[in-house]
Amino acid sequence: MSAGRARGAWAIFAWPGLLAAATMIGLIAALIGDGLHDVLAWIALALPVVAVVVAQAVRRQ
Repeated sequence: MSAGRARGAWAIFAWPGLLAAATMIGLIAALIGDGLHDVLAWIALALPVVAVVVAQAVRRQ
């Protein structure tokens, strides 16, 4: 981050907050049902893993 660029709390915590919310939705979906709930859970719980892979790929470029 450059010294002249200030970032607010929303800019800093937006993605982690969204990933946390998706994870919670995935965990709850896995607990409350089967079938479509399982699909939703797999997708929601895979999002943080995908985010890490994408972040690492972007960082290496």
